[in-house]
Amino acid sequence: MPSTPETVSPLPTPGAPPLHPGVDSEVGLPGGKSVAVRVYGRKTPGQAKPLVVHFHGGAFVSGDLDNGCTVAQLLLSAGAVVVSVAYPLAPQHPFPNAAEAGYEVLKWVFRQRTRLAGTGALVYLAGEEAGGNVAAAVSLMARDQAHPPLAGQILLSPMLDPCVGTASLRQATGSATCCKWVEGWLSYLRNPRDAEHPYAVPAGSMRLQGLPPTLVLVGPDDPMRDEAMAYVTRLQAAGLQARGEVLSAAQHWPDALLAAQAQACPCAGAVQAQFQRFFEDTRSPVPS
Repeated sequence: MPSTPETVSPLPTPGAPPLHPGVDSEVGLPGGKSVAVRVYGRKTPGQAKPLVVHFHGGAFVSGDLDNGCTVAQLLLSAGAVVVSVAYPLAPQHPFPNAAEAGYEVLKWVFRQRTRLAGTGALVYLAGEEAGGNVAAAVSLMARDQAHPPLAGQILLSPMLDPCVGTASLRQATGSATCCKWVEGWLSYLRNPRDAEHPYAVPAGSMRLQGLPPTLVLVGPDDPMRDEAMAYVTRLQAAGLQARGEVLSAAQHWPDALLAAQAQACPCAGAVQAQFQRFFEDTRSPVPS
């Protein structure tokens, strides 16, 4: 892949005041394009923080950095520095645009990891709903390219099954004749062959070995619950470190995750605790 230009906007510098809600910037992409990012948090002298590349939800066709604010701030409250990505949206930018942009941002973040989160900072991926799909896809890309090394991936109510036929999704949609997730998949995938590509449908990948530790969080009434937990089962069967949790307080996911403020999420405490536990469990250094 072509090399990525450096950021075209300044990053937060050591000694700057705490970032709230975040500092907007841009990262250059191949071909002279760029993608907007928002950086939450800053490094602490003498301490390496988890550094998370985060992707918002929106069924592939909507959402922005503001919609990603809830999860990004929960990651921040768990001790991480977060780079949230406004990846290109379908249908104007169908697969593989979002995954490719996400991978370019991941490489840029890895190069900037010491400046962003401190010497020895470990890099993670995270995403909710469609952003969970993008995070899982970028994780596969990083594995296939053998770079950058990842400490883990965090997927919240991830969209992983374009068949949208699981029991949990049928229960959530009831008798509705229109489903935003169906429409999102139809806009994201250019043709049926795209559904066979592991970067479009990570849960369908035939080869899962080599992926980093994975944390999957869903809610009890979550339409993506079944497909997400099935992915955890496949990862575990492949001998990988993977943990899935159905959080009783996580009501109305994934829609509740797209709210503008983390304080509005009644499950914030439980989610933050899960993030902290995952960061602690994956603190072992990864190769550089």
